[in-house]
Amino acid sequence: MSADFGFKLRALLTDRGMSLRGTARALNYNVAYLSRVSNGRQRPSVQLAEMLDDFLQADGELVQLAAAGSPVAVLESSGPDSDISHIKESATFTLRHADQYGGDSVAPVAVQVWRSAQRKLDAGEIPDAAQRRYLAAVSEAAEVAGWLLFDAGEHGAARNAFLESHMLARHAGERALEWFALDMLAMLDTERDRPGGVLRIADEVLSQRRIPPRVALLARVRRGRALAQIGERQRALVDLSAARGGLEHSLDPRDPEWTWWVNQQEVRGHSGHAFLSLSDLGSAIPTFHEALERATPRGAMLYRIELVRSYAQGKAWKEVEEEIHKILPLLDVISSGRNRLLLRDALQVVDQGASVPVGLSALVRDTVATITP
Repeated sequence: MSADFGFKLRALLTDRGMSLRGTARALNYNVAYLSRVSNGRQRPSVQLAEMLDDFLQADGELVQLAAAGSPVAVLESSGPDSDISHIKESATFTLRHADQYGGDSVAPVAVQVWRSAQRKLDAGEIPDAAQRRYLAAVSEAAEVAGWLLFDAGEHGAARNAFLESHMLARHAGERALEWFALDMLAMLDTERDRPGGVLRIADEVLSQRRIPPRVALLARVRRGRALAQIGERQRALVDLSAARGGLEHSLDPRDPEWTWWVNQQEVRGHSGHAFLSLSDLGSAIPTFHEALERATPRGAMLYRIELVRSYAQGKAWKEVEEEIHKILPLLDVISSGRNRLLLRDALQVVDQGASVPVGLSALVRDTVATITP
């Protein structure tokens, strides 16, 4: 499949110490096309596969992967336990891949795994004894698919996946997965600048009894972001401060497994976004820099994009240019529709600024051309 080809291509480039841009120049191929191929968003031609195989001395491996071109195997009829194991293994792989390279190429894989399992449920193929566990596994598969679709910039499809996950979790009696789906829906509404929806979800979660500490912490983070979007500075900072304070304690035994990723870097990043929404650049910029310290590659790209936006609002053109130059190499590696949308929006803020240096305007135009399909 194209994702396997892209994965191998990126590994070979890293191993050979070569960049995607340099390879495109050497082979006289369009870098945007080669980027789509490397990130699994476009299947390579036979000619390109042969040229890359020869150029990177891959001993025919790239040609074989291009020839295979088959989609990821769907779940086979091997029993509920085997299916559940496959769902979990797929989730581990796709999420790890997305943290390093973005969600574009693996979102279709996650959707396929989810839909394949969902079909078995709908067809009544799951024995009663395994129904509850299978429902929970499919709910989690929909959750993973939704997150990866979100990272790929497919907001409508992501929302449908989160809603489906929430319904399946309720049928399974899995309260933890219900909270997870609600958190993802709040995340999506935050991204789409719909603070009212976020506030309703956060208040619903926080009104429930005996909420695990980190579930409550995440609800406060989401609420803090929403309050910042509507200009409620004091209330927003109270929620975000409470979330940071809650991280000082170790995970509670009641905390769901999915909350493992909640850490100081994550809360710092959300705080940076909140400060930016409040037009507090003096707090937003250093907070984003702090969030960068241990961010995943995909997260680092996101925070640098927000630094471009922050510096542009403050007309710090030198710093804007520096951040764009730091982002450009990441575009060869990370394929995230979400980040491309955010980058285009941030570059528009730069382009609309007063007294933008001529060189920076040219850099912005070149960058927009690079990320435009």
